[in-house]
Amino acid sequence: MESYVLDCLLCLLPCSLFFLLCLGLRWPGFCSWVNVAVRAAGWMLWVTTCLILDLPLLHGDEELKPPETSSGQTSDGPRLICKPSALARYLLQHCGSLTKAKLADWPWGDPHLQTVSSQVCGEHADSIQFTREHLLMKDGGVVALDWANRRWEVKKEQQSGTKALGCFTSTPPVLLLIPQTWGGTTPHLQWLSQQAARQGFSVVVFHHRGTAGSPLTTARICEFGDSADLEQAVLYVRSRHPSSVLVAVSEGSGSAVLLSYLGERGSSTCLTAAAAISPVLLGQRWFESAMPPLYRWGVLFHRKMQLSRYVSSLRGILDVDRALRSSSLRDFEEALFCSPTEKVSPSTERNPSYWGRNEPLRDADEVAVPVLCICSSDDPLLPPASTLPVSLFQSNPYFLLALTDRGGHCGFALDAGQQTDEDTWSHIAVLEFLRVASDFLKEAERDWKSWRGQQEVNGVRGQKSKMNAAAMSRRRRGATMKRSRPQPAGQSGVDDVDGDPFTWKRSYTR
Repeated sequence: MESYVLDCLLCLLPCSLFFLLCLGLRWPGFCSWVNVAVRAAGWMLWVTTCLILDLPLLHGDEELKPPETSSGQTSDGPRLICKPSALARYLLQHCGSLTKAKLADWPWGDPHLQTVSSQVCGEHADSIQFTREHLLMKDGGVVALDWANRRWEVKKEQQSGTKALGCFTSTPPVLLLIPQTWGGTTPHLQWLSQQAARQGFSVVVFHHRGTAGSPLTTARICEFGDSADLEQAVLYVRSRHPSSVLVAVSEGSGSAVLLSYLGERGSSTCLTAAAAISPVLLGQRWFESAMPPLYRWGVLFHRKMQLSRYVSSLRGILDVDRALRSSSLRDFEEALFCSPTEKVSPSTERNPSYWGRNEPLRDADEVAVPVLCICSSDDPLLPPASTLPVSLFQSNPYFLLALTDRGGHCGFALDAGQQTDEDTWSHIAVLEFLRVASDFLKEAERDWKSWRGQQEVNGVRGQKSKMNAAAMSRRRRGATMKRSRPQPAGQSGVDDVDGDPFTWKRSYTR
């Protein structure tokens, strides 16, 4: 009898536990306790995983807090750091995504999860398709341009009133995307291409020679900050779309090439505006900083696989064997691009001659177009946020920095409550910034021309009135009076105003 009762209780035990669980879930206090317990267990499991993989839980001055202390909270919105100017005020008024965004909390907001999902996995099922075009350089090299197929365009009414840069017209804006220096189209770039194509952009991805399947036809590999190939590619894209607005966005270390190009070309660049997501602003510091082993070996493996395809062709020109044996990005770069006189002894100092031609911000004072940099304080691939050149953004009106507490490397996932068709904040902010900045420059150019035209008109009117007054005076006083010399048109107009107002018209410094 006792065994029969015990068997009945054992049979009813699962049903009883399920019934009690259902009752408990109807009680808000119990649900909250279960949620905290599950998040705490997940946090401990994630901490153990990070310790096994040697991934840092403490990055710079930012500590990843457990979910008990941050449950129900989201990270603070992005902070816009820039010099007070007319452009900054215009952006604050018309580009709300730069300051109003709720980024995802843990676990989806974890920097490592966001970095892996944006760089390695997470491709959408309906990923955008590209058509490749090879471009011959002046030295015989070949770069690849991947043009996105424009099958993602939607009707204007589906844009919810969002204004675009001449989108859905015969001259759509061209968005030039620059991937990481080691090449390849990451899921992050695919999502950005898809979102830009939906808004009417004509998207093209630039690939360095010897990367992403682009053939290496010369015994030359581009250095970290070498922008010669990008310059020729920009001119080619401009020749194909002479009437379109041309803008550019870089990903990660690809910012070195973009910023170098903007500094070297100065005001003669064909770009209207640019943006850099998770950029490498200080190249030397990035190469000398300790990257987590998992990411360091992943990047090195990718670069060595690319180099191994051309070992026989490059062995007599470059120190390929030493590069393949290198254990850090610094040694890899030094083995390929530093001459024997530039080799340095093991220390924390690199030879300044290399960085004199490859540091991304070496010509930052020459940049003449608005540049938005989006950075995260918990980026595991970049140095701590405390090393950012904040003084550059506070003194140069063309550079703007949007700094967030979370986002990882090219992640920036939005909170679940703010997700719509696009769940990446950096994509929304970048595309909106390019539109608003271009609109601002158009208005500034239009105001400048209107002001100059008004001054010329006033100058001509002043000249005519002086000539009429002189003629009347000559008739009164007789023919013995000499005719006064007329003042050049426009000169009196400029002299009459209280100073020349500052405009955003490009000043040609080079």
